[in-house]
Amino acid sequence: MPNSTETRFSHIDPYPLDRDEEYMCDSQKDHFRAILAEWKRQLMEEVDSTIHHLQEEQSNFADPSDRASQEEEFSLELRTRDRERKLIRKIDEAAERIEADDYGYCDACGIEIGIRRLEARPTATLCIDCKTLAEIKEKQVGG
Repeated sequence: MPNSTETRFSHIDPYPLDRDEEYMCDSQKDHFRAILAEWKRQLMEEVDSTIHHLQEEQSNFADPSDRASQEEEFSLELRTRDRERKLIRKIDEAAERIEADDYGYCDACGIEIGIRRLEARPTATLCIDCKTLAEIKEKQVGG
């Protein structure tokens, strides 16, 4: 799965910013609905391809090394899909926030997260300042 938003949503143009436009107006919400729907569709395709791959590639190798390699490959794929499953949940939560008119506002301080930040990370729930602060606190506690 590509990491960059540009690759993920290459057919969705960046939102044309207009200073006179109200933040999170209907057209902006529609823009993010489209991004979230496309992202979820791509992730669901990945899940389907993994299921088919695991079903088709499952073999009983006589050689323990081959069997261990296959199990490690399957384990890695399943961990990746688990992360994607969690991401799908975040995408669904973001879509729910759009419908509840809460999308695009920082959970910590309530200010606008910003269109460009949301295009880069459509599931963002914190503004850049609060996210930076949270990461600093996490490093202090963890390290």
